[in-house]
Amino acid sequence: MTVESTAARKPRRSSKRTAGAGARKTAAEPELVQLLTPEGERVEHPDYDVDLSAEELRGLYRDMVLTRRFDAEATALQRQGELGLWASLLGQEAAQIGSGRALRDDDYVFPTYREHGVAWCRGVDPTNLLGMFRGVNHGGWDPTTNNFHLYTIVIGSQTLHATGYAMGVAKDGADSAVVAYFGDGASSQGDVAEAFTFSAVYNAPVVFFCQNNQWAISEPTEKQMRVPLYQRAQGFGFPGVRVDGNDVLACLAVTRSALERARRGEGPTLVEAFTYRMGAHTTSDDPTKYRADEEREAWEAKDPILRLRAYLEKAGHADAAFFEELETESETLGKRVREAVRAMPDPEPMAMFENIYADGHTLVDEERAQFAAYQASFAAESEGGSAAGEGNQR
Repeated sequence: MTVESTAARKPRRSSKRTAGAGARKTAAEPELVQLLTPEGERVEHPDYDVDLSAEELRGLYRDMVLTRRFDAEATALQRQGELGLWASLLGQEAAQIGSGRALRDDDYVFPTYREHGVAWCRGVDPTNLLGMFRGVNHGGWDPTTNNFHLYTIVIGSQTLHATGYAMGVAKDGADSAVVAYFGDGASSQGDVAEAFTFSAVYNAPVVFFCQNNQWAISEPTEKQMRVPLYQRAQGFGFPGVRVDGNDVLACLAVTRSALERARRGEGPTLVEAFTYRMGAHTTSDDPTKYRADEEREAWEAKDPILRLRAYLEKAGHADAAFFEELETESETLGKRVREAVRAMPDPEPMAMFENIYADGHTLVDEERAQFAAYQASFAAESEGGSAAGEGNQR
């Protein structure tokens, strides 16, 4: 089943241009892939489908619930002064869990800074995601252990990293695939356009997974693009597809198909997960300044977790005991996250100079020596003050 997208907004134009004989016509409303309606009804699509057991469906629901709980706990910790910043994924759980569970262990992921659900699917401990936002490390996990790269703060640059990595995968003759996550705002960056160009020309096995959450901080999509985002892929010579980003089943099916296409040597695919950022861009943002309450309320009716729960209950795939046990597990996770964050040790000051260059660097060595002397000066002043105090007492 396909449904018409109601959020592919027409670009704004002045009345003078619109009235002109040569005014540009807007494209027809695009369609999106959907397998589960907002009401929790299972529907079919001619090109995409998944056949999941009741246990697998409960697993997807569990993933989304625990990811949302972790995210809420992190937001609360930032408000309490335990984290410097946090980028919430609230509302985007289906896009991340659906795509994350489509991956094989040997696939490689290049995230932005909001892919907490994908990290969960890759087996990265949630507490490891918080070290960077607390300021005690630069990532907290080894990317090679889970094939999940460190979070990338620079907008859009990870798409180039993913493309280069995918080109290497192809040269090695491996059949694994690469996924690059980014947002609708990042799609306006030149890095993303360059990644599209290189991936197409070199037929790289990469899936570009764009979570279009409608807002690049305070800029709506209508101020970023004239055509639906997924259609941009056509200009670079590879397919694009728009999926209901609040439908975990559709996200799983579409991503799995794109990954299989990449493994067959058919090149890149752009997946646009049409979703919504329910919360702030980050904890330093106030979305009430630039968007209406009615918009959020409309998207709350499409909540990805509520829709899967409705389906589980209607189909008899989950009972009250399951939901109660999950609630208990959720509380346990929240407690573990709180305790772990507060127990994180302060980093060793000299550690910032490690792991910069593999073989060392003269300038870094000089900076390390200067900083060591600076640090030592505080110890000398402290010792001098103590000695003076002892002399006065004598």
